[in-house]
Order: sequence, then structure tokens, then C-alpha cells
Amino acid sequence: MSQAGDGYDGLRITQLTKEFATFTAVDHLDLDVPRGTFFALLGPSGCGKTTTLRMIAGLETPTSGSITLAGQDITYAKPYQRPVNTVFQSYALFPHLDIFENVAFGLRRRKRSDVDAQVTEMLELVELSSQARKKPAQLSGGQQQRVALARALINQPEVLLLDEPLGALDLKLRRSMQIEIKRIQDEVGLTFVHVTHDQEEAMTMADTVAVMNKGIIEQMGAPAELYENPRSTFVANFLGQSNLIEGAVLNRAADIVTVDMHGINVSIPTGRSHTAGDKGWVGIRPEKVLIGEEGAELDAPGNTIPGGVVSDVSFVGVSTQYLVRMPWGQELQVFQQNTGRARIFGVGERVELSWRPEYAFLLDISQDADAGAQKVDA
Repeated sequence: MSQAGDGYDGLRITQLTKEFATFTAVDHLDLDVPRGTFFALLGPSGCGKTTTLRMIAGLETPTSGSITLAGQDITYAKPYQRPVNTVFQSYALFPHLDIFENVAFGLRRRKRSDVDAQVTEMLELVELSSQARKKPAQLSGGQQQRVALARALINQPEVLLLDEPLGALDLKLRRSMQIEIKRIQDEVGLTFVHVTHDQEEAMTMADTVAVMNKGIIEQMGAPAELYENPRSTFVANFLGQSNLIEGAVLNRAADIVTVDMHGINVSIPTGRSHTAGDKGWVGIRPEKVLIGEEGAELDAPGNTIPGGVVSDVSFVGVSTQYLVRMPWGQELQVFQQNTGRARIFGVGERVELSWRPEYAFLLDISQDADAGAQKVDA
């Protein structure tokens, strides 16, 4: 177990493991969350993210490993002994108390003197001053969410834990609340650790995202870095969508890896190649692929893939989403922005595809090409 007072002022998780009778939920997790950052644990249900959150909160006891916060070892501390507050999806507000008293609850229990001033300030922060004397049942879901945030933040925890906090809200409200919670975190400057299975939510709100899968962290970094340069098929598929095409490595130069992709040579920057093997998955995001008529000059010098036939067209407003069947039988996804400059192709039309080499990535062929892909609900 790590010593208390290890000097790190953020949240540090070391070799954290949680075993249940039939499976390991969290498997030797190492994680540093710098103080004052917005950190997201992202992954599908059952990946271990909520178990990790519950161990930080003290609601679940680790099998092994340690948790330190601001230099203090809190691995086995009782929940109320930790400088941690949690906001749950259910909000857990007191229905019989008005909004002001819900927010004041923690301070009154600790017999603080300047309660009214602090509550007033906190209600201003979450923009609910005018609702102070209403009961929770009189507020919308988004307003209740903000009350729960205010009630947790007024205690000035070292870390605020957010457990799927927006799951109960409809899509439009969820989007506005994402921006709102990020604004609040910026203003108060506290450490937020946010657990979610929603990739857009994590990428909109967090400075750093850790993608979890089966109890381990697949990859961690800034949202744009994870999206643009995924290191595993799971991350490539879980964050957005990816075309993954089998290829054989022909040559590795200092800055470029050349791959034979079904008879077509394509280039991948060495910094985006994540396999040492002689085969790999060539990855390209659908919105990075350009589509044009056969022989058209496409503005993507480098990789041109001829011989495609449009097999499906979906117009979704901001873009048109194509499936294009390639000569080797695979359907590739292409998202074309509807700028009005290009015509929309029809099913059965012959096309060619192109992309700039700097947008492609190369992944280990031993990984499942479907790992992390979102299942569409029937």
C-alpha cells in the first residue's frame, strides 16, 4: 500500500483491483488525475468504470491496491471521512426540503456559520437563484441536476464524482447540461471525475478521457488525441466509427509505413502505426474519406482507392452517409459534409475513394476488428 503523504496533490490510483466471486471488475488499475482537471472514465457497461468510482467514494472496498487523494491514503477510509462528494443519476434530493435547504444541508449538518451567503453564491453559480424556495418536484430534470451539483460543490470536496449524471435527461437537455457542467467546473476549479458510457459526453466535457474495457484502461489522453490516433481497435470503434481494412506491411521508413491494402499501396505516418507485425488494420474515419466519380481529381493527395460501388445512401442533414462496396467485398463508410458543392451519389454508382495519408492509422491485426463497436438497439 502506498504511504500517506506521497506528495502528489491530485487523485492517485495504484494497482487498484476489485475481484468479485466470478470475475475481476477492475484489474490492477494505475491512474493519476491532476488536481483541478475534468477527467472522464469512459466505457461500455460492465467495463469497471462505476466500480472504480465506487472505490474512490468508499462505497466499495478494493481487493488490493491503493487510493491517495491530496497526499492522504484513503483506500480504506469510511465514505464520510473522505473529501469526496458524488452526484448520482438519480440526484437523490430531499423532496421535503426546498432548493435552498437542499443545498444548505451539508453545511448545516457541520454547523457552519455563514450558510446563507454560501448557499446564495452557489445558487448563483448554477443559475437557480430564482428557484430557491421551490421543492425539487417543481423543477425540471436539468434544474434538479444543477441542485445536486450545487449541494455537492458547496462542501468543497477535493474530488467531485459524477456517476452517469446526465443519463436521465433527454438528448437536447443533455447537450446543454454538458456545456453547463464544464462551465461550472472551470469556475470552481475542482477536480471532477465523470463516469459515462456516452462518448460524446466524455469528449465534450473532459480534459482527459480514459477509455476502459474489461477492467483495464485501453488508452488515455485528450479527447482529440484518442479520436484522431487510436491505439487499439476497441478505442477506434468505441469513440466514433472507423473503417478497418486488412493490409500487409511492405516497408517501414523513419516517418512513413507503407502498407499493401488489397493490392493498393497506402501510407501511414510512423507515429500513427501501432503494430510491430507484418500485417495490420489500416484505419480511417468515415468523415476523412472523400468520394468522387471514377477518375475524378479528389483533393486528397496520397491514397486513392478505385473500384467502389455505392451500396447505401443515408441523408442525415449535415452530412450524407454512404456505404461503398470495394472490389475485395468490404463495405466502407463515407460521411460527406453537405456543403452544397458536391452532388449526392445514388446506389449502384461507381465511385472512387481517397484520403490523406496523415489521417490514417495502423492497428494490430490480432485485435478484433469489431471490438468496441456500438450495438444498435433493435
